[in-house]
Amino acid sequence: MGLPAVLMVLLISCEKKYQSPAHYEDDLFADEHQEGKAYIMNREECFDKSELVLASSAVKLADSSKGRGKSFYLYKVSAGKVLKTVRDSTSEMPMLFLSPYKLKIKNSDSMYVYLKKLEGFRFIAKDRNLKYQWLKAAPVYSVKADK
Repeated sequence: MGLPAVLMVLLISCEKKYQSPAHYEDDLFADEHQEGKAYIMNREECFDKSELVLASSAVKLADSSKGRGKSFYLYKVSAGKVLKTVRDSTSEMPMLFLSPYKLKIKNSDSMYVYLKKLEGFRFIAKDRNLKYQWLKAAPVYSVKADK
């Protein structure tokens, strides 16, 4: 009769670790959690993920849909040097591209234009002859800062 009582005391006093999930909690994505911070690509990532890369000092805001539904911005590149292309061997200038957000363009500086194939915007693409959009998470990089 003493042995079962001792076993009962031991079983009750032992902590059941499976009942405390915090003991087993391990955040596999701890390095990737950055609340409130947007991911910004560096120059090499932008170049690698782009389908068309231009260097141009002639980029200007041509039109925007701000205040008329989902905002987007159309930019016009009057002239520029093609640094990379995967789709077309030549690019006609001037050309338009779409950006879902307003770009911080300095008029005096030459900048890199990182573009990918336009997704969606079917009606405006046909109307304005759009083929490309700004690469998501790509900031505006100045050509001068690269040299």
